[in-house]
Amino acid sequence: PTARDLRLVMAMSKAINNLERAGDEAERVAKRTKRLIESGAAHNINVAEIRLSGQMAISLLRRSLDAFARLDTVAAAEVVQEDRQIDEEFKGFVRKLITYMMEDPHTISTGLDMLTIAKAIERIGDHAKNIAEFVIYIAKGSDVRHIPHEDLVREANKP
Repeated sequence: PTARDLRLVMAMSKAINNLERAGDEAERVAKRTKRLIESGAAHNINVAEIRLSGQMAISLLRRSLDAFARLDTVAAAEVVQEDRQIDEEFKGFVRKLITYMMEDPHTISTGLDMLTIAKAIERIGDHAKNIAEFVIYIAKGSDVRHIPHEDLVREANKP
């Protein structure tokens, strides 16, 4: 076997692990969402931001898997970049959520459920990013997990 074949086997194993974890996070989102809907608390909070983050995470996961299937390093680098946006959305949502809970202590339980949902969505984005990084590892032989984004893009675009 060639080095690339071995990288593929190793990265495939790690990607499967990330997919399983993303599935666990999706289950967490579903359970907390169901609880919020059943309690009627979902109507008391603006869920548009968290819904947008969820859609972004789904898109990242889909695109990272597509990049993996095609070994498209440029698309993989884009996924890594866009995960930063989900991270920023999460931070902003947490700030708003803390303010919301401080204004009305009766909303703390709902707020904690929303925080759990937001964190799970952020983690799904992280798992998509991990899968995208494996694409670059397979195709280029470079471990890009701990390098600055500019270097990652440069590595992804190397011939």
